[in-house]
Order: sequence, then C-alpha cells, then structure tokens
Amino acid sequence: MTTQNQPIELYYTPTPNGRKITIALEELDVPYKIHPIDIGAGDQFTPEFLAVSPNNKIPAIVDPEGPDGNPISIFESGAILKYLAEKFGKFYGTSWAERVKIDEWLFWQVGGFGPMLGQSNHFSRYAKEKIPYAIERYKNEGHRLFRVLDTQLQKMQDAGKDYVAGDVSIADFAIFDWAQNYLNYGVEAGEFPTFEAWLKRFGERPAVVRALAVKFEKTPVDADKAHATMFNQR
Repeated sequence: MTTQNQPIELYYTPTPNGRKITIALEELDVPYKIHPIDIGAGDQFTPEFLAVSPNNKIPAIVDPEGPDGNPISIFESGAILKYLAEKFGKFYGTSWAERVKIDEWLFWQVGGFGPMLGQSNHFSRYAKEKIPYAIERYKNEGHRLFRVLDTQLQKMQDAGKDYVAGDVSIADFAIFDWAQNYLNYGVEAGEFPTFEAWLKRFGERPAVVRALAVKFEKTPVDADKAHATMFNQR
C-alpha cells in the first residue's frame, strides 16, 4: 500500500467542493496541510494560487510525492478525488466494472448535481434580480436530481449495498456535502427516505465527522508564496 510521508497541500475553502477533499483525505488517513483560500477576500485570484489552480477555483492540491516522486499539482475536485483514490488504492472499486460505476456517479455530481444546486442557490438567494423563471428552472432540476439519487440508492439497497455505487467510494465523498442542505432545494423532509438514510449513515462515519470539523484559519501569506515558488521551480 502506498504511504505518504510529506503532507499533501490542500488549498481549501469550507464549501461542498472543498469538503469533498477533506473527507477523502480523512478517509484515506494520509497527512495533509490546509492552505485556507478566502474567496471573499479574493485569495483565489492571487498569482500564487493561480500557479496551482489555473481556473482560480478551489479545491486544489499539491502532492510533494507525486508520480515518480516528483511534486504534482491538481485542480478540479473530481480529478483530485480520482488521483487520491488511484494513488492509495482505496475507495475506487476493485475491478474495471466497479470503477466505471463509480465514475458515472462522480461525473454525475461534478457535471450536474453540484452545478445545478449551485445555480439554484444563486438565483434563489444571491442574485440581485429575482428571476422567477430561473428560480423555478433550477429548483425543479435540483429536485429531479435528488429523485435520481434516491432511486439509485434504493437500487443499491435492494442489492444489499449501503452506498451510491455499491461500497463506499469517492462518489459518496463528492455527493455528500452538496446533498446535506436538501431542504433548501425543494425537497421535503421524508420525501426521499432512502436518500435521507444514506445521508445520515455516511455523515456518521468518523472520518466524515473529522472532515466536517476542519477549521478554516488564515495562514501567513508568505507561507503560501514560499510554497508556490517552490512548486514553480520543480
């Protein structure tokens, strides 16, 4: 099994996309160091962060023990989850068929579930102009996606499995924190009981509890600059 001696550097904001990665790192039980990115203060637009995440979005990681022992930076939460699962050989199935199923639900989250809920949240809560068509459109699509998730979880339950793609995997890591605030997306309590049971079951995993408790504390800017400089010279 792969071991990790130097901590993985995680550029992090406590959002659903950020928590995907703390959940993965806690579940994998590998050392990591948080570099807080205060998106309200514009930290995501600094040249130092751009060197790690060219899309100026969190999360991003730098693994000082990447392929062939060389540092590697990775941005986009789905790519990070796949990298970590493949490197450490956990939470990504044991066969090609299992990995295909996990990929389906991982990409379902990054391509649809997260973006649609994000749009729903934006137009319902933050848009300066309330546009009824946009609010209704994204609310309805969010509700549909929760129904899709519940249907999949029911299928897995019927097969004697507890998680989205069978056994617990990076698909669950990706979906969970986006799903927690389901009542804000037009879903009523008790409407999707299989989904709610999964949410509770997954949320009670010790590693998930630890991941959700990660504190967001600013670190000196010089530390981030020093690390980014090191990485750019690799």
